[in-house]
Amino acid sequence: MAKRAGIGFYIFLIIFVFLVMFPFIWVFLTSIKPQGEIFSSFQWFSSNMTFENYVSALETRPLLLYMLNSFVVATLTTIISIIVASFTAYAVTRLPIKFKGLILGLVLAASMFPQIAVLSPIFNFVTDAGLRNSYLGLVIPYITISLPLAIWILSTFFIKIPLSLEESAKLDGATPFQTFRKIIFPLAAPGVFTTAILVFIAAWNEYLFALTINTEDSWRTIPVGISFYQSQFSVPWGDITAATVIVTIPIVVLVLLFQRRIVAGLTSGSVKE
Repeated sequence: MAKRAGIGFYIFLIIFVFLVMFPFIWVFLTSIKPQGEIFSSFQWFSSNMTFENYVSALETRPLLLYMLNSFVVATLTTIISIIVASFTAYAVTRLPIKFKGLILGLVLAASMFPQIAVLSPIFNFVTDAGLRNSYLGLVIPYITISLPLAIWILSTFFIKIPLSLEESAKLDGATPFQTFRKIIFPLAAPGVFTTAILVFIAAWNEYLFALTINTEDSWRTIPVGISFYQSQFSVPWGDITAATVIVTIPIVVLVLLFQRRIVAGLTSGSVKE
C-alpha cells in the first residue's frame, strides 16, 4: 500500500509552486495596475484595477503583427527542423553507418557555440542572399541552432525502438524509407511531438538573430517588438507587462492542450518492460 504524503510535502509543494510562478504572477498584477501605482509603492493588488495597459499595448505597437511574425517563423522552423532531424536521427541510430558517435559528437559540439559567435557569418550570408527583413531570413539561422537539439533528442527515442520490428519489416520487403515512415516514426511520435514543442518555443522566444536580421518594424518578432515599447525618456512597464501577458497566452494554451503528449514524450522509454 502506497504511503500518503504528509503535510510537510504539501507545504513544500505550495512554496515551490509559488516561487516558480512568482515572476508570472507579478507581471500579471503589474499589467492591471494604473501607471501611477507601478512605481509609487510595493503592493500586490491595486485598488484601481484597470485594463488600459492592454489597450495601450495593442495600440502603441502592432503587437498582433509581431505575434503573427513569430508564429510563422516558429512554425516553419519547427516543421523543417523536425523533418531534417528525424531523417538524420534515424540514419545515425538505425542504419549501418560508421563513426556514429563522432557524428553525434560533432552535432553536439555545434550546439555549444554561443549565438553571438556565429551571428556575423550568418548575418553576412543572409544579407548577401537578400533575405533580410523576411521570414526565411530568420528561419535559416533558427534551423541551424535548433537542429542539434532536435537530432539529439530524437536519437534517444529512435535508439530505444526494438530492432526486431525493423528486421520484420525488412523480411516483408520494406525499404528503409518505408520502415521509417510506417514503423519507426509512428512509434517515436511522442518524442517527435515533444521535440517539436521545444523547437517551437525556442524559436518563439529567440531575440538576438531577430533583432539583427529583421530591422523593419513590420517584420519584427515578439521579443524584439516588446523591447521597442520603451521610449527615450521612460519605460512603460504597464504596456510591457500587458504585452508580455498577451504573448504568453498562446504558449500556455499550447502546452495545456498537449500536456499529455508532452509528458508521454518526456517519459517515453524511461520504464523498461
